Amino acid sequence: MTRKERLLQRLDGIGKSLEKKGDALLLLGLGSVGSETDRLDDYSDIDFYVIAAPGCKDRFIDRLDWLEDAHPLAYSFKNADVGHKVLFEDGIYGEFAVFEETDMDTAGYSKGRIAWKHPSYENDGIVNPKVPFPQLTSESVDFALNEALTNLYVGLCRYARGEKLSASRFIEGHALNNVLSVLHLLEPKVDYYPDPFGNERRLEKRYPRFADRIGGMMQGYDKAPESAVRMLEYMEEVYPVNGRLAEEIRKLASGQSL
Repeated sequence: MTRKERLLQRLDGIGKSLEKKGDALLLLGLGSVGSETDRLDDYSDIDFYVIAAPGCKDRFIDRLDWLEDAHPLAYSFKNADVGHKVLFEDGIYGEFAVFEETDMDTAGYSKGRIAWKHPSYENDGIVNPKVPFPQLTSESVDFALNEALTNLYVGLCRYARGEKLSASRFIEGHALNNVLSVLHLLEPKVDYYPDPFGNERRLEKRYPRFADRIGGMMQGYDKAPESAVRMLEYMEEVYPVNGRLAEEIRKLASGQSL
C-alpha cells in the first residue's frame, strides 16, 4: 500500500470511528487530504477538522479514544484549545481541531473535502471557508522591495554590532519574506497549489528560476552578509534600487564601518 493510500485510508478510519462514537457530525479533510489530494506524497500528513454536535466538542478534544480506535497513538500534544498534533504508531502524523458548526464562521482553513458525515448533516457548503485568507502577497513592488532593502541595512548593522541572530532574521527572514510577497510580479510562475498561509510553500515548483538562486540568499547564521549581497544583487536586477542605499549595504556587508 502506498503512503497516499495509507493516509486516505487513515482518514476514512477516523470517520468510521467517529460514526461509532456518536456526537460527531462531519470529518473535514484539509490540505493534501482535502481538495488537493493530487499533491499527496511520501512526506504528507493528515490535517482535518471534526464538527461535533452542539455541546460535544470538548469530549473529542479531551479524550482521544476516537483516534486510538482508528489506530494506536504514539504521541499527542494539545497545541491549541481546540485540537492536537498527533503521531500514530505506524508513523503517520496529523493535526486536527474540533469545532461546532457555529464556530466555523470564524475558523481559518483552505477549501476542504468531506471525508465522512452523519446522514442527518446537510451543510455540504462547509467545505468552503467563510473567513478571508490572510493577505500574504502584495501588488506594490515599490513598497515590498524598499522594505526588503531597509531590512538588509538594519540587519547588517546588527551583524556588525555582533547581533548575528537578529541579523540573520532581518536578512534571511524579513527581507526575503518581502521579496516573496511580490515574487508573482517579478518571476514566471508555475500554477502549482499556492498556499494561502505561506508564500514559501512549494516555492521550488512554483518559481523554479528563483529557487535556483535562493540558496545564495540563505547562507546561514555566520554568513548573513553574503546572503544580503546575493539578495541585493537580485533586487538590482528586477528593480531600480537606490544607488546610495545599495552602496551602504555593500559597505556594511564587506565589514567597513559607517
